[in-house]
Amino acid sequence: MTPIRGYVFDAYGTLFDVHSVVEAGREITSDPVALSATWRQKQLEYTWLRALMGRYEDFWAVTEAALRYALRRLGLTASEAQVRRLMDAYLSLACFPDVRAALERLEGRPRAILSNGSPRMLEAAVRSSGLGRYLQHVISVDAARTYKPAPAVYALGPKQLGIPASELLFVSSNAWDVAGAKSFGYQVAWCNRTGAPEEHLGAKADYIIRSLDELPR
Repeated sequence: MTPIRGYVFDAYGTLFDVHSVVEAGREITSDPVALSATWRQKQLEYTWLRALMGRYEDFWAVTEAALRYALRRLGLTASEAQVRRLMDAYLSLACFPDVRAALERLEGRPRAILSNGSPRMLEAAVRSSGLGRYLQHVISVDAARTYKPAPAVYALGPKQLGIPASELLFVSSNAWDVAGAKSFGYQVAWCNRTGAPEEHLGAKADYIIRSLDELPR
């Protein structure tokens, strides 16, 4: 393997637990887990669809549209104030327990986020979590005005870090994101916390780990 000169992390589902919004969902449903799952799935679908249609809206707008769909799909009623509280939960998502120690252990090489999140959302999440001291770059797809797995998004990492993709390790817990990054040319680590099966997309991770603690240096 080519030596690793830097690390590029997905944010949502990799560093930040998107399902920590469950607590905010308890206000409007007795099954906040179903709400969170439906919301997340539709959020991803809307990014893929908007990328294919060439109709970019930032991730905040996509996330709100997905939430409103999920509420309708599950037959839930929410006031505008409750919708705002659910949306605001995305600005202070919990980190996974392995994140801080893993980022600290990788000190000495640049560490970056490359995420679908809008600049405002990422800034808020990084500030709320205290991860800013571990990160040299926080990169939003907003600069490319499309979403993963578009190659134009993955190109933002090497451009911002000044390091070829082949010398960067891209880290994601999302298997489809792993395939996209590997297809672009990164070395890739799949943080498969749930023991999910591999995607059949013709692009396999270089490393499969169960925790960020296992990342190679």
